[in-house]
Amino acid sequence: MTKALKITAGGITFDAVLETEMAPKTSAAMLSRLPYRSQVVHVRWSGEGVWVPLGEEDWGLGYENHTSHPAPGHMILYPGGISETEILLAYGGVDFSSKMGQLAGNHFITITSNLDKLPELGHGCLWKGAQDIVIELA
Repeated sequence: MTKALKITAGGITFDAVLETEMAPKTSAAMLSRLPYRSQVVHVRWSGEGVWVPLGEEDWGLGYENHTSHPAPGHMILYPGGISETEILLAYGGVDFSSKMGQLAGNHFITITSNLDKLPELGHGCLWKGAQDIVIELA
């Protein structure tokens, strides 16, 4: 069963669902961290996305429901390995990668409203810098 979320990023509020059936372990790891507060910055290698760099933070996860090409509104978690742990939100075309090469992340959140506002968030990060993000239960 999916869980309803509210995501506020760059002053924009989005409805979303936690993909508990497709990514149960990643979803449980996020649920244990809610409300989740951080900042997103524009990606460096992947295209049209914003990300939360998590450094060496260990979420205790492997791959599940993983992809290298999240659709706009898909949020993925890269559990670490050849690059740092991170959360990425696609706002347009993404080919998820790092300076180490192609990566895959666990698709665990899907935004369901205001998809047309995602480019505004992405462009805000690109031109204005880091933006606050809060993920919480709806």
